[in-house]
Amino acid sequence: MSNLKKISIDGTIVEVDGAMTIIQAAEVAGVEIPRFCYHERLTIAGNCRMCLVEVVGGPPKPAASCAMQVKDLRPGPNGEAPLVKTRSPMVKKAREGVMEFLLINHPLDCPICDQGGECDLQDQAMAYGVDFSRYREPKRATEDLNLGPLVETHMTRCISCTRCVRFTSEVAGITQMGQTGRGEDSEITSYLNLTLDSNLQGNIIDLCPVGALTSKPYAFTARPWELTKTETIDVMDALGSNIRVDTKGREVMRILPRNHDGVNEEWISDKTRFVWDGLRRQRLDTPYVRENGRLRKASWAEALTMAAAAMQGRKVAALVGDLVPVEAVFSLTQLIRSIGGRIECRTDNAKLPIGNRSGYVGTATIEDIDSAKMIQLIGTNPRVEAPVLNARIRKAWSLGATVGLVGEAVDLTYDHVHVGTDRAALEKLSSQVISDETKAKASIVIVGQGAITEADGEAVLAHAMKLAENSNSKLLILHTAASRVGAMDVGAATEGGLAAATEGAEVIYNLGADEVVIAEGPFVIYQGSHGDRGAARADIILPGAAWTEENGLFVNTEGRPQLAFRAGFAPGEAKENWAILRALSAELGATLPWDSLAALRRALVTAHPHLGGVDRVAQNAWSALPVKAMGKADFRNAIKDFYLTNPVARASSVMAELSAMAKARATPAMAAE
Repeated sequence: MSNLKKISIDGTIVEVDGAMTIIQAAEVAGVEIPRFCYHERLTIAGNCRMCLVEVVGGPPKPAASCAMQVKDLRPGPNGEAPLVKTRSPMVKKAREGVMEFLLINHPLDCPICDQGGECDLQDQAMAYGVDFSRYREPKRATEDLNLGPLVETHMTRCISCTRCVRFTSEVAGITQMGQTGRGEDSEITSYLNLTLDSNLQGNIIDLCPVGALTSKPYAFTARPWELTKTETIDVMDALGSNIRVDTKGREVMRILPRNHDGVNEEWISDKTRFVWDGLRRQRLDTPYVRENGRLRKASWAEALTMAAAAMQGRKVAALVGDLVPVEAVFSLTQLIRSIGGRIECRTDNAKLPIGNRSGYVGTATIEDIDSAKMIQLIGTNPRVEAPVLNARIRKAWSLGATVGLVGEAVDLTYDHVHVGTDRAALEKLSSQVISDETKAKASIVIVGQGAITEADGEAVLAHAMKLAENSNSKLLILHTAASRVGAMDVGAATEGGLAAATEGAEVIYNLGADEVVIAEGPFVIYQGSHGDRGAARADIILPGAAWTEENGLFVNTEGRPQLAFRAGFAPGEAKENWAILRALSAELGATLPWDSLAALRRALVTAHPHLGGVDRVAQNAWSALPVKAMGKADFRNAIKDFYLTNPVARASSVMAELSAMAKARATPAMAAE
């Protein structure tokens, strides 16, 4: 029996699922209904009453369209589709009344409110507000909350839509916010005045329809109409969240999420949102060369000539960092291979199989998590490695999925079965007989980088693939580095890994690899954006652009190529990464055959056609690894400090403060003597 029902909204007849609410049906019909508390990714609260509509033939009063389902509407006297009016005099009067109530206690401080210009209440008041108030009593005031260093609160502006409470409890999986009191005394507050303990808390800033919750680091630095907005991709983790970078002049002022149902929905992690101050600090803006043990400034001509002379006729190894676009990796791979050198992107020693995309990407898409009934995590803590992906797993769990974990015992924000901490637990899982009933359920095996960075990483991956095969599951390799999949795709890897690539190397070309310690001995050329560990060890420094300062391609953890666009320009004399490599290749006498990014991309797509399918996830042919014996050690997760995983984050004062707070929170409290 079909669940489709017809409904007429302002004369437009649409056929929708009967379980849909009137507000959702109106969106299908192209009719906009104002709302404050309703949000399509949160449960229905029905408490702001701004979405009132008139249901013809229904009760003689307005109905909340967010809480009434289409299947509950009564058809017309002759069986016609139920009629809903959103612009009738009754509706207009009701909405004006609701707006008047909402503005009774709201401080009308729009000129000094940080939300001004992007405020839902301001927009709706223009449409439904009146130019005077009948309210003569004193306005109510509420104390502001301390939610931590990210979210600034002005609770007198709060209209109790409860979006923040629903987000933190349903999506982020924390229970620190709630509403207390009744009537005039009701207010949104945090439990025992706790600060928020979540890597997703910044999303409540976007959700707040008034100026009650704003961004603390961004506060009073810019107005929305002063900003240049660039739609791009995030590189703080390997999820490839879609973001918008807002710049004022040359500086990045803030980062906001963009909607992409296949990747990040409309959420981003706090590191993604607040790392922008790291783009201003400790930047490399001019070339340096080491002379008598000290670095001194140099011209581009001098630095490139010295780099070429150092590499000429010597054994060269190249390392690829975590934030490098595919074009730069492809250029470096072509250059290093042409002079007989070796290149390696797996700087954390991850045992990812070269050339086997089902082994280093997997076969699942991020969207597959939504419909999964069973999710098995191996050697990963997605709450830290990919917070937005973890929210997606939590959503699947809330819809009835069973989640299992082999690895460190951690709080994932949802119930899960902790199968064990060591290799023996994985071996037991991969060798058990699985019933046909279980095989018929949609399931996913997610393998973290912590599982495959030890010496037996290949054997661990083989057992994970065997488990996926036995249980008829899809496989997802959860990466921690944004550039890793793209670098593996273009062949920036050497058999034997990091040790084999750097063995006997006289010169190491370090392309933004700041997470690896280079021993004394080899001559080091560092190309990157920040004065981090890599620059400290370098003999020659070539300043490159950060990811917001150049156009580039990134392939996310599921194998989806996405384009990052330039939002601003690199500081000082820093250049785009591919251009530096092109200039160096000319000095070396091994000139790369392109003079523009367009020509480079043509060569890239010719060599690797799937990278031309931007925003498409390619199907990977399954190729299981031969099963070998594993060691006996416990699994260790890849990320120890969520806030300090890359040079941009380590340059950020906001990330440093959050890291210190996280450490303090993890330290057990001591009783007073």
